[in-house]
Parts: sequence; C-alpha cells; structure tokens
Amino acid sequence: MTNRRTVLKTLLGASTLAATGISLPSLAAADELESLKEKGVIRIAMSGAYPPFNFISDSNEVVGFDPAIGEEIAKRMGLKTEIVTTAWDGIIGGLLANKYDAIVGSMSITPEREKVVDFVGPYYTTKRAIFVLPDSPIKSVADLKDVTVGVTLGETHEEWARQQGYNVKTYKGLPELILELQNGRVDAIINDSIAAILAMKKNDYKYRILDDLKTDAIGAGIAIRKGNPELKDAMQKALDSMMEDGTYEKIAMKWIGADIR
Repeated sequence: MTNRRTVLKTLLGASTLAATGISLPSLAAADELESLKEKGVIRIAMSGAYPPFNFISDSNEVVGFDPAIGEEIAKRMGLKTEIVTTAWDGIIGGLLANKYDAIVGSMSITPEREKVVDFVGPYYTTKRAIFVLPDSPIKSVADLKDVTVGVTLGETHEEWARQQGYNVKTYKGLPELILELQNGRVDAIINDSIAAILAMKKNDYKYRILDDLKTDAIGAGIAIRKGNPELKDAMQKALDSMMEDGTYEKIAMKWIGADIR
C-alpha cells in the first residue's frame, strides 16, 4: 500500500517547520529505542482495511499478517504492542506527529517515502495487478483509457493510474474497492496482487487479471521516524531472526497461505 499525498504535504510542510526554527530531523534527535524500552510498549499503525494483511475481526480486534509480524518483532525486542488504526492517506503524517512509533501496514518502499521516513525490511514482496470481471470487454492495459478505474486513496497505485491518464475513482480500503468492482461501479481495480487475490477468493468473487501489465516486484517495509539507527537496527535484527528460525513462514502460512518473502 502507498501514500502519495501525505508525503507531498510533509515535504511542503518542511519549509513551515524551518521558519519556526524546527527541522524534521530534530523531531527525532535522540534515538527512540531506549524510551520505548522504558515504556515497554511500541505503538504500530495500520489501516485495518487491508485483509488478510490487516483487518477488523468479528470480535472487533485488529488481526492479520501485519499485526502478527509487528507483534512478533516487538516480542523479540522485549516490548508489548499497541495497535492503532488510521486512514491510509494520513498515516505517514501521523507517524511524523508521534501519534505512533511505527507503521506495519503493508507500506510499499518508495524513493519518495524514503525522503521522510526510514524503513525496516522489506518483510514481503508483491506486484501491482489490474483486475476486471470475467466477462469484461477489457482485454488489455490499453483498454483502460476509456473506462473507470478504482484505486485505494493515497496508494502508489492511485499515483500510477493518474500518471497513465485513467479516469480514477478512489476508495478508503480494499474491501470497498473489491465490492465496487463486483457491483459494476468501476470497470477495473488496481491493487497489490496478493492482497486482492486472497480477498476475492475468500469471498468467492470471480475476477480476471490483465496479464499484459509489466511491473516489478514491490517490497513492503516497516516505516519509522528518521534519526533512529538503533531502533531500526533492533527491529531489523528481530525481523531477520524470525525469518531464519521459521517463525515468519508460520505466520505467512497462517494468514496468506504462502511464504511471500
């Protein structure tokens, strides 16, 4: 998942901070690892609207692959976890405003984001995919220029779709996006392949993927505030160790049904 508008707002807001004598790096002048250990809790953020990676269960708990990964990393660091759900298009802004300590929400690692946050990982990889209904007249990517394309607000897929000149409609999360396709209110949707395929299969929805889309693998990382090399190193070591000892694969098989490194 991605967040274009928040990054742009953050970059534009840097000049305002500078005018007041505050720079972005100063917001995290001291490494936060020690303070997190003192508190004993790390707050991790996600949208809660991206099944099976993160979603609200019937018992009103945030569950899925992302919280399981975040909780295991925290456990190996001797920390408890507090999960925060927030709108995706403002999630980086919330991190920079210290509303939580990390984003473990299937965030794609992009050069634009790396200007304002640091990443741990990647902890899985996926690809961009375009989905249509089985009987859709859309046969190739070239056919998308005259139709309506659905994307999640703030994701890199939205930015990409607009760059292609598509007629774009935005939605809050993957469940809503998929329903719009199934109900015929959009002609195609663009999303990370793994999440969309699993969500549609779970609901027994029929779909077809446009197989002529050329795309590279996308790495999902854990975002933290810049200026925290010790925190970044500790989180990376925890992630590496769970990948090495088989814990990562167990979590992936439970929630995704495959090892998605």
